[in-house]
Amino acid sequence: MADKLHFDLVSPERSLRSGPVTMVVVPGSEGDFGVLAGHAPFMSTIRPGALLVHADGMTGGVERIFVDGGFAEVNEAGLTILAESAIPVADIDPEAVAKDLAVAREALRSASSDADREIAAKRVTKLEAMQAAATN
Repeated sequence: MADKLHFDLVSPERSLRSGPVTMVVVPGSEGDFGVLAGHAPFMSTIRPGALLVHADGMTGGVERIFVDGGFAEVNEAGLTILAESAIPVADIDPEAVAKDLAVAREALRSASSDADREIAAKRVTKLEAMQAAATN
């Protein structure tokens, strides 16, 4: 049996997951990366997207969790993700996301200041990633 990686997923509200897994694929801001037991230590920012958690080997089921940015730290203790927010992909309502995305895109088009454009663009990016996670 392969070594297991200790994985912690924490959001501001609560600890969402803690325990041994085979591998986690993380949507890093510079691209997706996979973490296995024994990975070299490093830190990365996370872009909005789906974490893929392989709990029981590479052929078992994959748990998909949408994270809205945050930080990932790999060290000798394992992988810790501090997410701005997190939700199981199965709990995402694609119709609600599509409606929210249309509103966010309109807010981006009609933004009258740089600050409003930046806020709206960030919301559009999050909702597009959430929509992609829910439909893939």
